[in-house]
Amino acid sequence: MKKWIFVWFVIASVLFQYACEKNNNEPDPEPEENPDTPLYQSHTEWSYDLGIYEVNVRQYTQEGTFAAFETHLSRLKDMGVGILWLMPIHPIGEVNRLGTLGSYYSVKDYYGVNPEFGTLSDFKHLVNAVHDQGMFVIIDWVANHTSWDNELTVTDPQFYVQDEQGNFIAPPGTGWSDVIELDYSDAGLRNYMMTAMKYWMTETGIDGFRCDAVDMVPLDFWSEAIEFLKEENPGILMLAEGDKPGYHSAGFDMTYAWGLYGFNNGIFTSIYAGTKNAGDLANYLQNDFSRYPASAYRMCFTSNHDENSWNGTVFEQLGESAELFAVLSHTLNGMPLIYSGQEAGLNDRLQFFEKDPIQWQEHPFKDLYTTLLGLKKENKALWNGEAGARAVRINTDYNAAIYAFEREKEDNTIVGVFNLTGFEQTFTMDSENLEGSYTDVFGETAFSISASQELTLGEWGYILLEKDAE
Repeated sequence: MKKWIFVWFVIASVLFQYACEKNNNEPDPEPEENPDTPLYQSHTEWSYDLGIYEVNVRQYTQEGTFAAFETHLSRLKDMGVGILWLMPIHPIGEVNRLGTLGSYYSVKDYYGVNPEFGTLSDFKHLVNAVHDQGMFVIIDWVANHTSWDNELTVTDPQFYVQDEQGNFIAPPGTGWSDVIELDYSDAGLRNYMMTAMKYWMTETGIDGFRCDAVDMVPLDFWSEAIEFLKEENPGILMLAEGDKPGYHSAGFDMTYAWGLYGFNNGIFTSIYAGTKNAGDLANYLQNDFSRYPASAYRMCFTSNHDENSWNGTVFEQLGESAELFAVLSHTLNGMPLIYSGQEAGLNDRLQFFEKDPIQWQEHPFKDLYTTLLGLKKENKALWNGEAGARAVRINTDYNAAIYAFEREKEDNTIVGVFNLTGFEQTFTMDSENLEGSYTDVFGETAFSISASQELTLGEWGYILLEKDAE
């Protein structure tokens, strides 16, 4: 018996030595490629030079479907759009519904697709088509509340805030009568919500989430959820509908710059109304620099679904300054947002609970946005977060009326000069450090800046310059 054990030991030793020599002499085999396995990366590796475009699927086309919207992808790609944010795609509650079609933000089933838009298969086809165009897609996620007839009200009523009589309640102080508030003190709800978000990420291949009303949900939930999701895919982009630095500490990549333009009380609308001036804009931006980390993306805009439907179109709120502020929102620090139809000069308040299709037409804003998005991709100074450069104000002899800035990154320089008044202004810039040859981005004409440069800009006039390569 001992003899046979010895023989097997010798054989095993020989085989082991042969295997070691073979491994030392031959390269490791290449891993098999799996086309279904995404190559995960940090979002900063793909989002640093992109703008974002909000898609209102219901109103985008007469059909109001994923398939119909898909026909616009090549046009949006040609315009330079990089990230598509789709408003909520889930089935809408019927109990206490507002209007005929209801609010997208009254979610009946977190795992379902609104039949108004199509099927899950249609949505997956859309996501794949977006990716085929070299673009990315994030979806709206409504974590604070559900519709009154969400299945969770039956299967897991403990997920909801309830009054003393055990009745579900609408989110306090909102007037949102079509939805009921969730209770994040319940660990089961937290697990359910994170698992549902992961489902959409893994099942459909989306690239992130825009999270609705984040300040109505505990911050520690967001921190937990984002860590959970990024363990699966570190490359997702997380956008918070909120304006607090703490959201970045919780893991969000981008927050709303509500202070620039929001609810009839932002810097842009206040400047147009004459109650604030260029100095207030400079102070706001400086405050942003001091409060937010350099890595933080700040989303800048002149419209979104809330602003358009409830407060008015850009032309209602900004009048003849609408073009200037569109350019400013694309060239200040942060990621610019375009809302559905802005490139067509959207001048209608789209109804929120009814069918109200966008009237598509040719408009100068299409070329404006195309130029701005193209410039963002090409010029490192305009890139997002730490990849780009922060705006440095250029002083003039009329700082209350003129906001001028320089953004410089490596050999890339952008200079913007904006007359934030409804009157023609002649002024002198402190431009000694800016001397050189530039190209007017929109006029594509040569422009030379000298020390103590004097300029005249018409009412709500601007000039955007790109420094020529030396």
